[in-house]
Amino acid sequence: MNYSMVTEFIFLRLSNSQELQIFPFVFFVVFYVGIVCGNLPIVITVASDSYLHSPMYFLLANLSLIDLCLSSVTAPKMIADIFSKHKVISFKGCLAQLFILYFFGGSKLVILIAMAFDRYVAICKPPRYTTVMCVGLVAAAWGTGFLHSVSQLAFAVNLPFCGPNEVDSFYCDLPRVIKFPCTDIYRLDIMVIANTGVLTVFFIFLIISYAIILVTIQQHPSDKSSKALSTLTAHVTVVLLFFGPCIFIYAWPFPMKSLDEFLAVFYYVVTPVLNPIIYTLRNKDMKTALKWLRKWYVNSRVKS
Repeated sequence: MNYSMVTEFIFLRLSNSQELQIFPFVFFVVFYVGIVCGNLPIVITVASDSYLHSPMYFLLANLSLIDLCLSSVTAPKMIADIFSKHKVISFKGCLAQLFILYFFGGSKLVILIAMAFDRYVAICKPPRYTTVMCVGLVAAAWGTGFLHSVSQLAFAVNLPFCGPNEVDSFYCDLPRVIKFPCTDIYRLDIMVIANTGVLTVFFIFLIISYAIILVTIQQHPSDKSSKALSTLTAHVTVVLLFFGPCIFIYAWPFPMKSLDEFLAVFYYVVTPVLNPIIYTLRNKDMKTALKWLRKWYVNSRVKS
């Protein structure tokens, strides 16, 4: 059978009304600048300050790097499309966006698990804290993200897409894109369902892990209990910000398009801004290091 192959996808969620374009443009620009200014300094600070060369801060720097990259795949494209008459992305560009999104999304999932393990060892098994293989955990996170991304696209990349080519979103997402092939997508549907199940299992695992840590803190109070509890609260908040939108978008049995799009914006644009705020406001060492970095930058500008 001959197919008229799709060469591009059209995004429908961005309005063509001039009046309705100003607010999303300002919103996305302000938040994307906040993402860059919030996450990039954390990466630079952890890399340059030897005092922060510990597993917790190393994992935090990787989380900030992932948030920065993850939002950079969607936000600039959304900003560019707002005032564009043709809100399109090429077929290869869509596949590339899918690959990168799932790569960083899968890596972020494992980084959050590694951060939970790091807190568990630091609080529940203090003598073994220095033996945590932090670099190995981070390497596993990036490797898992790559495998996750490849597995997502392995079945989709060679499918015959023959239309329609209108995506009811502002970015390429596999559950929406796989509706367009003119062939059976049973295996892809099974894969999406399986991924949803894995996502839910990881979320339950993390909640149980943090509950165990909380019980340990309560049963063995010490001078550092308040600091440990503050760090734990920050971690749990970030986990909820990551898994909450994902579960509603991919696992909720009664999808609502308007809610899904709101949660997608929240996940890709708002959460990456909140994560640096959550960690830096609760961490004296990070705030001190960021102040030193800002002072060094100002002095270097004055001298030049």
